Amino acid sequence: MKQHSNKPTDTGSSRRQFIRNTSLTIGSLWLTNNLLGSSKEPVYGHNEVRYTLDTHWSKCTPQQYPVNDCHEMVQDKKGRILLLTNETKNNVLVYDTRGQVLDAWGHHFPGAHGLTLHDENGTEFLYITDTVKHQVYKTTMTGEILLTIDAPADAKLYEKPEKFVPTETTIASNGDIFIADGYGEQYILHYNSKGELLNYFGGRGDGDEHLDNAHGILLDPRRKDGSLLVTDRTRNCFKRFSREGKLLEIIRLPGACVCRPVVQGDYLYAAVLRSPDMNKEGSGFVTILDKHNKVISNIGGSEPKYVDGQLQPMSQTDKIFVHPHDVCVDRDHNLYVAQWASGKVYPYKLKRV
Repeated sequence: MKQHSNKPTDTGSSRRQFIRNTSLTIGSLWLTNNLLGSSKEPVYGHNEVRYTLDTHWSKCTPQQYPVNDCHEMVQDKKGRILLLTNETKNNVLVYDTRGQVLDAWGHHFPGAHGLTLHDENGTEFLYITDTVKHQVYKTTMTGEILLTIDAPADAKLYEKPEKFVPTETTIASNGDIFIADGYGEQYILHYNSKGELLNYFGGRGDGDEHLDNAHGILLDPRRKDGSLLVTDRTRNCFKRFSREGKLLEIIRLPGACVCRPVVQGDYLYAAVLRSPDMNKEGSGFVTILDKHNKVISNIGGSEPKYVDGQLQPMSQTDKIFVHPHDVCVDRDHNLYVAQWASGKVYPYKLKRV
């Protein structure tokens, strides 16, 4: 008969073997994570304003809905995200916040550049600038053109209509339209809701009251004075003007060739097309300012630093963007970034953390 051993189990030896095997497993996992990269998503930005990046937010393909330059984006009151591209197969793509395309329209805007959303007595309208057609359009949310604004012939500002190259609009509560001629003669043009010219200011020149690449414009909702924020891109700043054209403030952003200003809540957001100047390709990032117009976070850019109250030059540090052209901020404080001349990429989503 086979004898069963009554010898007690060597628990100390088993424990040592378990610890040895566990240590080898942990070491292998550590080595794998360091060789292949941690599974945790990287976080971009500074201070309390930081994000994770989703470069595959858009769920469509070039065969379905091609894009050329992705210029600007807005969110309507239904929560939809509208993208403007200068691809005439579908100038406007309408997304949900998950990146699914809900609608597409527009075949007549080869120079589609600026996209502004305005709520007029409960009904939303779009304002589109076209830098090829030298026109500004007011449209319905499905693309029906309601108003067209050409170069202001009567004002004697332009030698020929082609000198008018509008890049952006902002709309007052009474329907007045402010147009930034950012690729043309650099005027800010003030129209009434019928498209009749009321006033103009800015224009090319060396003084602070003049502009160079007045790429964007916004009636700042954070201010009760109804003032305008205007981009002066090649001079790395935003300028604040009264509606009549008086210069009130310069927000200097050294190293940042900013596009249009975008405000949600207390924060001011802007895509930085290039840094430190317009000569360096593929060098963009996104910058965010607080209610005091102090830079608090850069997405893909250097940490903002102030010395004696002066912002130090900023630059790209992470190659996550090529040429960011616009920032859209949704109701959950996530960002959507449209890019110009960046390989026809669809917008990226930055999720707030």
